[in-house]
Amino acid sequence: MYQAEHRIFREAFRRFLDREVVPHIDRWEADGIVPREAWAKLGAAGFLCPWLPAEYGGSGADFLYSVVIAEELARAGAVGLMAPLHSDIVVPYLYHLGTEEQRRRWLPGCASGEILTAVAMSEPNAGSDLAALKTWARREGDEYVINGSKIFISNGIQADLVVVACRTDRDAPPSRGISLICVEADAPGFKRGRKLEKMGLRSQDTAELVFDECRVPAGNLLGQENRGFYHMMAHLQQERLMCAVMAQAMAEAMLDMTVTYATERKAFGRPVAAFQHNAFKIVDMATEIKMGRAFLDQLIRRHLAGDDIVTDVSMAKAWIAEMANRVAYHCVQLHGGYGYMEEYPICRFYRDVRPFAIFAGTTEIMKLIVARNMGLLG
Repeated sequence: MYQAEHRIFREAFRRFLDREVVPHIDRWEADGIVPREAWAKLGAAGFLCPWLPAEYGGSGADFLYSVVIAEELARAGAVGLMAPLHSDIVVPYLYHLGTEEQRRRWLPGCASGEILTAVAMSEPNAGSDLAALKTWARREGDEYVINGSKIFISNGIQADLVVVACRTDRDAPPSRGISLICVEADAPGFKRGRKLEKMGLRSQDTAELVFDECRVPAGNLLGQENRGFYHMMAHLQQERLMCAVMAQAMAEAMLDMTVTYATERKAFGRPVAAFQHNAFKIVDMATEIKMGRAFLDQLIRRHLAGDDIVTDVSMAKAWIAEMANRVAYHCVQLHGGYGYMEEYPICRFYRDVRPFAIFAGTTEIMKLIVARNMGLLG
């Protein structure tokens, strides 16, 4: 699957992370945000939206380059720098649904890091159930006027452009009256609420967003009016695949650091890993991780081929995220008291891997999708 150029790219990105990211993670965690200059450096080095065609500021690279970036960020413990969210979850909406004018207006800045993006779906009373969202947009002449609020919006504090899911036809069935409208940071009536304090991913800014008679040009409609629900469903396959990629890479990194620790750390005169119970625990984790990697690589190949893998990627997102959380638990346990100390990377990994079983659809929602597609539920 990977060619020589992918391996060269991986090594180059690792060097970039070692130089420009890893030394600053602790400060970003304390500050609760990744500074804009870090995003600008990513863009200048070609690590944002590498799949975009050259005419829009990208390199025209295949999806594997995005996988490499997501994996290496996860392995470095830098998931708070949520470049995959920007590059591979939000910007594809702009590219695939945008008009040529919208593409030329926004995409070059997305690739350079000048424009940071977010997607606003979740609301205080509508999380995984997207059809229940209440944010409302009405058409007034050449503008849309948006009212409502969003919550748990990743990149919400710094985003220059937010793709907002809102209801544009209140009389339509829940899944048929939703539209996607792009809101720029300076739009009248657009306000950022508080930066949310989270258990993990502390350096990744997450915010409440408020739209109070927020006015945007009608030309900011993304895709077709009232077809937003279907647009979102079409893009969730890649979003959930990227979540699985990052969770898998984190599991692999946690096992590596724990094996190193458990073979060096001694208890009762023997390495921690030399106790049969601990050795079996490590073997079980290694086995599950190998299984996750085999399933994930198969799905990446099929996604590259353009296959519909909604059912299987829902399985993978659910199982791999839960597996990574099991690995985190056991790895902390094998570290003993040191696993609870912030100076050991496993502590942050334990916190940061938790939301992968929640965002982009909870484990329960993934199982519901699979069950429905198997004909088990009405």
